[in-house]
Amino acid sequence: MTEEEYVAYLAGERRRYAWVMRTHGGMPAGRAAHEAMDCYPYEPPEAAYRTLVFHDEAWHWAMLALHGGDYVHRPGLVCPPEEYEALD
Repeated sequence: MTEEEYVAYLAGERRRYAWVMRTHGGMPAGRAAHEAMDCYPYEPPEAAYRTLVFHDEAWHWAMLALHGGDYVHRPGLVCPPEEYEALD
């Protein structure tokens, strides 16, 4: 993954994470953006596990933050809605 691809992917995951926090967590936009930055900090190219956070999508990380691991037992939360998928 090039630096440009990494930065674009990071921005997309931040956008999706913040959307979940606003839409499902009821957070104000500023706080949701801050939470997204905390979840997806920029890591320099030499960071050993730079892309590890990408192994699951933003939906998963946001659901964990909002509902804990039990979200997987709630049918309405397991899969992201169409609105989330349309953010790409």
